[in-house]
Amino acid sequence: MTTEPIPVVLDVDTGVDDACALLLAALHPAVDLRAVSCVGGNAPVDDVVRNTLLVLETAGRADVPVARGAERPLLEPPLHARHVHGEDGLGDLGWPAAETTPDPRHAVELLRDVCRAAAGESRPVTLVPLAPLTNIALLLRTHPDVAAGISEIVFMGGAAHVGNATASAEFNIFHDPEAAAITLDAAADLGIPVTMYGLDVFYQPVVGKAEAAELVAVGGRGPAELGGRLMDFQRQRLGGEVATIGDAGAVCAVIDRGVLRTETLPLRVELAGTWSRGRTIVDRRDWSGAIKHDPHGEAPVRVDVALGVDGERYARLWVDTLLGRVGTR
Repeated sequence: MTTEPIPVVLDVDTGVDDACALLLAALHPAVDLRAVSCVGGNAPVDDVVRNTLLVLETAGRADVPVARGAERPLLEPPLHARHVHGEDGLGDLGWPAAETTPDPRHAVELLRDVCRAAAGESRPVTLVPLAPLTNIALLLRTHPDVAAGISEIVFMGGAAHVGNATASAEFNIFHDPEAAAITLDAAADLGIPVTMYGLDVFYQPVVGKAEAAELVAVGGRGPAELGGRLMDFQRQRLGGEVATIGDAGAVCAVIDRGVLRTETLPLRVELAGTWSRGRTIVDRRDWSGAIKHDPHGEAPVRVDVALGVDGERYARLWVDTLLGRVGTR
């Protein structure tokens, strides 16, 4: 576990699992949540902003600035996921909207300003994108000087072995593969370390019925009840006995990296394949001769790819935080 709070910025498309991540980042004492940027993805961007403000206000963190960002991918029309997250993107919760309003800046401007301020303080932020990488691609290519204010990028997206939006591709990367490719290339150019928290570990931290009921029973329309209701919605919508905390696992990785197994591997994003567009191609070959004779050569981008996790520990970290068992802000 960390000892000093880590300055963190989230980029979200809230989304049930983004909401779980927001709750953890807003409440855990090891996280200094500096800002949240919003992008279209799981839901249209205006729904994302509304949902994000509601989650942060529920967590007692209306002080965190929230900004509206890109409405759509760089090249293609948006592809939302109401079939997973509900018509409102937040499990059709039906709670009143937050009283807080978004920051007037565009999300890219907010990210730029926060990263520059962090560089000035010599306390660079950990940037945690949990959504299509449109905002992040625009940030890094438009304002490359922000690299001085970013210690690392830990993004939820991609996979070494599986897909969910298609048989090949994970949703966040599939939604805007050009943005993902630009982000990874820019991070490599700018010397920003990158960790990919993808589908290989995404589904392992899970919450069962009993834990969800314990959260809901806290009541008061507070963060514990919200988290429990989101778990219940996800379990019922997907027809399982448990629900994953999903994107919140990437925030867990920032707090407790020791139980996340990663390998530093070459990575490409497929941009053209009919059946494989949006796939993250993780090169796990261990015979250098194969790479030497590959006409494409080795991918110029290398990232830390998450391949294993103690899912039970991450799930317990999330539940305990919402229940106030690790201290809240």
